Amino acid sequence: MKSGYVAIVGLPNTGKSTLLNVLTGVKLSPVSPKPQTTRQRVVGIVNSPDHQILFLDTPGILEPRYELQRFMKQEIARAQADADVVLLVVEPAVPNLHSGPLETVLDRRRTVVAINKIDRIPESELPPVVEHYTRSGCSSVVPISALKQSGIEELRNALLTLLPNGMPYYPQDQMTTQPERFFVGELLREAVFMSYGEEIPYATIVEIAEFREQPGRKTLIRATVYVERESQKGILIGRQGRALKRLGSRARREVEIFLGQPVYLELTVETRPGWRRDQAFIRERFQDN
Repeated sequence: MKSGYVAIVGLPNTGKSTLLNVLTGVKLSPVSPKPQTTRQRVVGIVNSPDHQILFLDTPGILEPRYELQRFMKQEIARAQADADVVLLVVEPAVPNLHSGPLETVLDRRRTVVAINKIDRIPESELPPVVEHYTRSGCSSVVPISALKQSGIEELRNALLTLLPNGMPYYPQDQMTTQPERFFVGELLREAVFMSYGEEIPYATIVEIAEFREQPGRKTLIRATVYVERESQKGILIGRQGRALKRLGSRARREVEIFLGQPVYLELTVETRPGWRRDQAFIRERFQDN
């Protein structure tokens, strides 16, 4: 039996989270058109009679400018250190591999490159990109489209070739190692990314204050959305609370789909000036799940 960890890494907005959700068949990682939606690694488990793959979705690779981004960079390094195989997700273009962050990722024997979004380019433009990564020294190169779910089986086979033999780490019916409240928080944050403009999503963090299942009644979820400035708080809430109400409705629908049960969601907004640069605040809220 094959079993092991696969770290999904790459530059921002290459489709890593979409790929994780496709590979697992469950929406585990937040997805939005904006880069850097993922902030901490998300674990998704794929089970089969002959293999168990533990996928680690990670934030996009970048040079950190403040404490939150330094934490995100540490999450990438930790996932790579834990992984048996690195899955590098790239866009279908020829980069200079030796002048950026991709060089350190490719400096491994067990690296599979997934050239994502091939549905966006003419077929004639793909061969030079494949050749470029093939010459980089990686184990294999697989063109895919996570959005169209094309090439996924070929990618899975390439990963299985590199995974070690071993016993399963977790029961065969387990899909993740993280609790439901973690994913509820991620779905709420995804709703913020999808509902507001450029700056607001990056200045927000969601904290689940209460998560309580109530037999015969809706599951109770109380969450706080922190922002950095009072002006951001005003935008998030909107006139007479209308924007926050729309956000809550959008998030509640996604949470109910994920949990498979009706939910009562209560959202509040608080200001925490400069939280992205506050090491103690970040450590407290991003403790390992």
